[in-house]
Amino acid sequence: MNVFLIDGTYELFRHFYAMPSAADVDGVEVGAVRGVVGSVLSMLEEDVTHLGVATDHVVESFRNQLWPGYKTGEGIDPTLSGQFHLVEDALEALGVCVWPMVELEADDGLASAARAACGDARVEQVFICTPDKDLAQCVLDQRVVQFDRRAGVLRDAGGVLGKFGVPPASIPDYLALVGDAADGFPGLRGWGAKSAATVLGRYLRLEAIPDDPSTWDVTVRGATRLANELAAHRDLAEQFRDLATLRTTAELFESVDDLRWAGPRPAFFDVCARLNTPGFFDRASRLAR
Repeated sequence: MNVFLIDGTYELFRHFYAMPSAADVDGVEVGAVRGVVGSVLSMLEEDVTHLGVATDHVVESFRNQLWPGYKTGEGIDPTLSGQFHLVEDALEALGVCVWPMVELEADDGLASAARAACGDARVEQVFICTPDKDLAQCVLDQRVVQFDRRAGVLRDAGGVLGKFGVPPASIPDYLALVGDAADGFPGLRGWGAKSAATVLGRYLRLEAIPDDPSTWDVTVRGATRLANELAAHRDLAEQFRDLATLRTTAELFESVDDLRWAGPRPAFFDVCARLNTPGFFDRASRLAR
């Protein structure tokens, strides 16, 4: 079997900006919810059998206590934030496993689910459905892969190396150096994607990079400046790496059998009525026969 793990927060954002505005029977904006549910239905119609969706039930997480500048819900369009819980309810009614994350983030949920799923010998491949570079650290050979459904790009371990210049296990170190604007931490001054890829491509981990650039086995422009920055701020780099490292300890399901889609729940009829999407109910009902 194959297991598909979906970044529900990414999907909600994507559809919010891609789908036309739409209101439910009470006049509440639900265009993004309709987009996500329709997208998941399409996956089921394409013979996906085992799937789960991780969401950020709240935007803030334990990482906000580790770094004051870490991302928050501030600035999110209220018509988008108002659909976070709605999409969870709609997908649960569709019969899909949903993991609303609170202390951890949706990315941690996906990482935890991927680790658990690939531990089952019956699972041939795990597809982490998101383009988020954080999740590249979870890729394992060709067994756990990253799948950008919108772009149609599938990335295994070789693909991660080709894109970032480092293997999956070094992605947190890479992000520690270059930063992650989306998550709100800046990385180290002067370090960019090319220099980080070149140095980490050789040394793999932050602690393995020598302080003395004259001993580096790679040639990097501005090596002395970069080495001085790293030497002066190793503690900060390690803190950023901790922020970028996804947690895999969330216990989300007992068996991959729990992820098998068995049809919509009775509540899905009412959800479709509220969303003004009777076609969704018909599609789900046909699939369940």
